[in-house]
Amino acid sequence: MFVHHVFFWLKNAGSEEDKAKLLEGLREMTSIKEIRTLHIGEPASTNRDVIEKGYDVSWLLIFDNLEDQEVYQVHPVHKAFVEKCSSLWAKVVVYDATDVK
Repeated sequence: MFVHHVFFWLKNAGSEEDKAKLLEGLREMTSIKEIRTLHIGEPASTNRDVIEKGYDVSWLLIFDNLEDQEVYQVHPVHKAFVEKCSSLWAKVVVYDATDVK
């Protein structure tokens, strides 16, 4: 399994319009067949010192393997998303993980 978790910080933090545009772009990528499971999220209401809540939107993807994730990275729908939506975010942080062996 390959986990790809992306966190987005919007340039205009608090802008519901910009958040809606980002969410629309993420939803368009759900058509990529290599994605096994996905989740679009926002910070939960939990409060502990170890919780990062500064991001606006998270995009969690699970692939069967690294190869499927690499197909996703160069997929035309993913490339169109980056082109269309990259002006919306100030920062992106990605955590990729594979199974422990």
